[in-house]
Amino acid sequence: MTAAAELIGVTQRFGSFTAVDEIGLAIAPGKLTTLLGPSGCGKTTTLRMIAGYSAPTSGTIRIDGIDSTRTPPEKRDLGMVFQSYALFPHMTVADNVGYGLKLRKVPSAERRSRVMETLELVGLAHLADRKPKKLSGGQQQRVALARAIAIRPRLLLLDEPLSNLDARLRVQMRAEIRRIQAETQLTVILVTHDQDEALEMSDEMVIMNEGRIVQQGSPQQVFPRPADRFVAEFLGYENFLTAADGTPLTIRPEHLRVVENGHKQGHGLDAMVVDVAFRGVDLLVSLDVVDPSGATVRLLADVRSGATLTPGSSVTVIAPDDRLVSLPR
Repeated sequence: MTAAAELIGVTQRFGSFTAVDEIGLAIAPGKLTTLLGPSGCGKTTTLRMIAGYSAPTSGTIRIDGIDSTRTPPEKRDLGMVFQSYALFPHMTVADNVGYGLKLRKVPSAERRSRVMETLELVGLAHLADRKPKKLSGGQQQRVALARAIAIRPRLLLLDEPLSNLDARLRVQMRAEIRRIQAETQLTVILVTHDQDEALEMSDEMVIMNEGRIVQQGSPQQVFPRPADRFVAEFLGYENFLTAADGTPLTIRPEHLRVVENGHKQGHGLDAMVVDVAFRGVDLLVSLDVVDPSGATVRLLADVRSGATLTPGSSVTVIAPDDRLVSLPR
């Protein structure tokens, strides 16, 4: 199967700074792939090179198997949604959505049909005659999405599209984008720094750091087996300790158990409670623990709020064997 987009040895340098460092990446057709990582890791630069807004310093970019490295953006047949939405304030919702079709000289009758079809898809057909300033942030985001989808692009590129929405709307729009992608079978590349967003929405996650791809796979593959400490920390693994043989280990707070009776099973470690923070349904407990290597480490555990833990009390921390993840030395 031909990749929807493929990057082969792609590098992007700005003066002495290497933003993207000789990456290789194949985007599967009909799937939602996220480029995930912290600010400055190269994910947006990678997206801009796929879109054609920035030419790589070296390497090859193929779209549907065709070398598109030097093809201008308007000839790549891609849809793109930016953080800012970039809607035309003087145009109605329908005119905004139909703008790309008009540029492509789609006949007016077909254009109207495709605009309404796309607005139905994003649930905004009833607002076709509104101006953007009369819409909420979530509605504007869906108009921008509809405009990009209406041209029936080879690829839909989304650059942090949910970053300007409040937390509740972000969660709603994650589900909306996932639904639209599933219904249309569009190939989508989404740039985000939000690991929850990537885990919830992705068919494939591509985690980047300092211009390189450090791990790639489905959320079900990546989440339980981070490739290194950087990936583990980025995915929310907050506890790090060392085995007796020197192997670095990590475990998530929700996978630790804290018992007051000293009963040990799995990796049981003597610990002292440092702090207890009430969070409604659970407690976030900070503990000082001497790990198997003899080092004192600070661990965090999620404990159901029914527990009676107080700072200074001695407890046992249990790390189940099947929840401990070994990391490279």
